[in-house]
Amino acid sequence: MAQYKKEYDVIVVGGGHAGCEASLASTRMKAKTLLITSSLDNIAHMSCNPAIGGLGKSQLVREIDALGGEMARNIDRTGIQFRMLNTKKGPAVQAPRAQADRRNYRISMRRVLEKQKNLDIKEGLVEEIIVKGERIIGIRTQTGIKYKGKAVIIATGTFLKGLILMGKVSFPAGRMDESPADRLSDSLKKIGLKLARLNTCTPPRIEGKTVDFSKLLKQPGDSPPPPLSFSTKEIKTKQIPCYLTFTNDATHRVIKKNLKDSPLITGEA
Repeated sequence: MAQYKKEYDVIVVGGGHAGCEASLASTRMKAKTLLITSSLDNIAHMSCNPAIGGLGKSQLVREIDALGGEMARNIDRTGIQFRMLNTKKGPAVQAPRAQADRRNYRISMRRVLEKQKNLDIKEGLVEEIIVKGERIIGIRTQTGIKYKGKAVIIATGTFLKGLILMGKVSFPAGRMDESPADRLSDSLKKIGLKLARLNTCTPPRIEGKTVDFSKLLKQPGDSPPPPLSFSTKEIKTKQIPCYLTFTNDATHRVIKKNLKDSPLITGEA
């Protein structure tokens, strides 16, 4: 079992939205920080909904931005459509939302992290939180490498005892094609933390080439595009339209016929 020589003030486990922000915030406060993720290629990967903002999340994104965070600036660099929602209603319920280029968002955020001074980034699946007495002293990865740290931030998202359910089929996964962090979950239990399961539903993706867009309702973005970051003066990325479609009697029949197999109905989710 190898011991990494360097000792960190903060170790962040997980490289999603929360892990990226935690790593940058820690480092910008002059703390020696390690970000460790199971996949360097999937840092800031938007696996579920490739959008930032919306009626609920835009407030959170702008609060993060006001505190010096990166998410709003990153979507302003990589967004492909920006719209202000609920413009026909009062300002209290209006909110910006941006659709993202998933690949460019991921690449841009990784570039920011790699350029940040005093931030180390490592690839590895964390399996254990190392505790001495009542104090955390570091972590251990699947390959047996130990990293010393005075504090550990868990930002693992869907990976703790992660499970994917597709109708009647279920299998362990952090997200599609990635392993869950089962042993890290066991380690957290061992030190006295309680775990609970949260659910999220993701619609299926379809191949764009199979869609007849002439039958859909074109929805362009706002002009000029409204940025999410207070520091952004102008959105420079090429903007593309979205398209609206609606369910009908045929889709309702399919849903009703198969609803009994939904994990939300069977109670498996």
